[in-house]
Amino acid sequence: MLIHPQFDPVALQLGPLAIRWYGLMYLLAFALFLLLGRWRIKHGPQPGWTVRELDDLLFYGVLGVVLGGRLGYVLFYQPAHFLAHPLEIFSVWQGGMAFHGGFLGVLVAMALFARKTRKSWLTVTDFIAPLVPLGLAAGRIGNFINGELWGRPSDVPWAVIFPQVDGVARHPSQLYQFALEGLALFALLWLFSRKPRPSGAVSGLFLTGYGFFRFMVEFTREPDSFLGLLALGLSMGQWLSLPMIVAGGAMIVWAYRKTG
Repeated sequence: MLIHPQFDPVALQLGPLAIRWYGLMYLLAFALFLLLGRWRIKHGPQPGWTVRELDDLLFYGVLGVVLGGRLGYVLFYQPAHFLAHPLEIFSVWQGGMAFHGGFLGVLVAMALFARKTRKSWLTVTDFIAPLVPLGLAAGRIGNFINGELWGRPSDVPWAVIFPQVDGVARHPSQLYQFALEGLALFALLWLFSRKPRPSGAVSGLFLTGYGFFRFMVEFTREPDSFLGLLALGLSMGQWLSLPMIVAGGAMIVWAYRKTG
């Protein structure tokens, strides 16, 4: 059994300016997106991309993540609270972002980018899908450093006690998500996208892969205290992941059938 190190969430203090670990993880995610994107432009199977378009993609993606992530948290997790306190919607510094909302925000942002550049929407999503998982991995490291989004009680040898929560040993579910939604999904998508694939196949694999990994990890993650477990004993994260699995599988089948 391990004890969470209780990291200081502030990585560096420069006078009144506090640089937090979680913010640094976001910067790392953006840097990885640009580095991997440049590699795909130079070596990937999808021609016709430029570095300038990649920079624009990042800008659109950041807007989609921030706006979608916040609105997703408001609508999926605490709609009644924010309906009663609407001004708190803008208090992003107090926390509260949802991956599934951020994902929907990115889809909208990519549709706007595709319209601007006259590329097909699936061409854009197929290009960015392999660039996303390492950024997700960085975010989960940020969650672990902050000691948030902890797991359910467990007696596995690597269980972690989060003193800021209680004295109970718990699954380090943030690290499970780092390994599965981050590293494993990256390896899967990177290898799959190294060769030309039918339009939509890479995007479909991202949906299915992320949805499946998130669904499984949620069995070890403590559900939100204000929600608990929902129908069939599943968490909100699991119910939001199920449509991703189904939609991704359907996209892969559709992609290969239309080229068959």
